[in-house]
This record gives sequence, structure tokens and C-alpha cells, in this order.
Amino acid sequence: MELEKIVVASGNKGKITEIKAIFTGVEIVSMQELGFDGDIEETGKTFKENAKIKAETIAKKFSLPALSDDSGLCVESLRGAPGIYSARFSGEGDAENRKLLLKRLENVYDRRAYFESAVCLCFPNGKTYFGEGRTHGKILYEEIGTNGFGYDCIFYSDDLKKSFGLATDEEKNSVSHRYRALCDLRKKI
Repeated sequence: MELEKIVVASGNKGKITEIKAIFTGVEIVSMQELGFDGDIEETGKTFKENAKIKAETIAKKFSLPALSDDSGLCVESLRGAPGIYSARFSGEGDAENRKLLLKRLENVYDRRAYFESAVCLCFPNGKTYFGEGRTHGKILYEEIGTNGFGYDCIFYSDDLKKSFGLATDEEKNSVSHRYRALCDLRKKI
């Protein structure tokens, strides 16, 4: 299937940058570039449900294929938390989210974690495709590196053998949950 233009149903600049770097050969525009500044309420109970809600909303609004990602950090010893609530874990933004997570893991030995991503490509006619991906690692005891966004500087990647905060965009994109989900999606369309 040939795609010429996709609207990314996200306001997260970090996600949009990653999608542009991974989804090459297609014109990628953000929903803000088309004039949508509103929030889309994520009422789903899974990453996949939230991705579909966002992609459907934007596909219908602009009559263009829309791509959405919902992703988050899942910590084994916290029974998958912060999970779908990763972006709003503390209610105070990225720095406070990291601080709260490190506080919750203060005396915890098992720091295994993974980033999970579900991507949804929705067409104006309702046709929908999904891709899913994970990348495994562990939560560090302190922030290491300043690259990336969100929890990147406290996530040690098993693939890269270093913090995502120390990884270049190219390194992270080659093993990220979003990259794997987009590759999974591309196989299906």
C-alpha cells in the first residue's frame, strides 16, 4: 500500500521526531501543523486502545491517514506501572515522573523494565492497522545522560548496554519500542 501523507496524532515532539526518522518515504505532518491543538482524551485501558482512539479521531477530522502511538514504561516489580499512565505518572511532567519512579524503587532490587509501544494507522474509511513493540532493560538508580525524553535517562537498555539518555537518536531508534512497533506495522500494511 502506497502512502503519501500521514498525520501524526500526537503533540509530543520527541515521538514525532522518532516517527519521522523511522517512517521514511512518506510526508509526515503533525496534527498541530494542520491546526489541531486540542487534547484527545485517552480513555482506553491498554496502549493499543489509546493509540486507536487518537488515530481514529485525527483520521476522521482531517480525512487523511493518521498514525498514533501510545507507549509507556512498565516496571516488573511495580506490576507494570506506570504503564499507560507513564506521561502523567506524577501529574507534574517528565522530571517529576522520573523522581517519583526512582522514589518508588528506592529499596527495590528487581529493577527490570520495558518500554512498550502500540501504534495504530487509521484511514478515513475506518480501515485500521496495528503494530506493537517492546524494548527491555532496567531502571537505573540515578539519571545518566541528557539525550531523549521522558524516562530515557533512567532506562538502561539491554540492547545498547547503556542508558537511553546516553544513546544517540540513531542508536535509540534502532532498538526502541516505537521502532519495533512501526516495523511490525509496516509489515502489515
